[in-house]
Amino acid sequence: MTVVGLGADHAGFPLKEDLKAWLIGHGYDVVDLGTQSTESVDYPDYAAAVGSAVVAGKATCGVLVCGTGIGMAMAANKLVGVRAAACTDAFSARMSREHNDANILAMGARITAREAAIEILETWLGAKFQEGRHARRVDKIVALDRARGQETPDEQAR
Repeated sequence: MTVVGLGADHAGFPLKEDLKAWLIGHGYDVVDLGTQSTESVDYPDYAAAVGSAVVAGKATCGVLVCGTGIGMAMAANKLVGVRAAACTDAFSARMSREHNDANILAMGARITAREAAIEILETWLGAKFQEGRHARRVDKIVALDRARGQETPDEQAR
């Protein structure tokens, strides 16, 4: 069963709620890590919560929503083991999974309509990492964490 960690700031809250309903309606388990209203909050807090859940294995993957998706992706990518992709269309969503093995999808509620966001999410969840030549490139992304002197979650488990 796929467990989706879900988080948003105040700008993304309404779309997060729509995506949560869609996920639950399609049989996904959802861990909602907030926010729970449109009251102003700081997006890095929610990016960290979802990223931490994914890295710790409490969620299979994550979805973040803020105004543009950019800030959430930037913040989440600071966590070792996170590969967050800000996507504005289904093609980039599919490529982020197939070629980059993204484990978090970030979207912007101010730039993505509900229907498009659902299409992006559905495409992203349905896409699988293609391995092959792409694995070598993802390994190089993982090596960037090692270069900073930080172990990836896979290395910590060994």
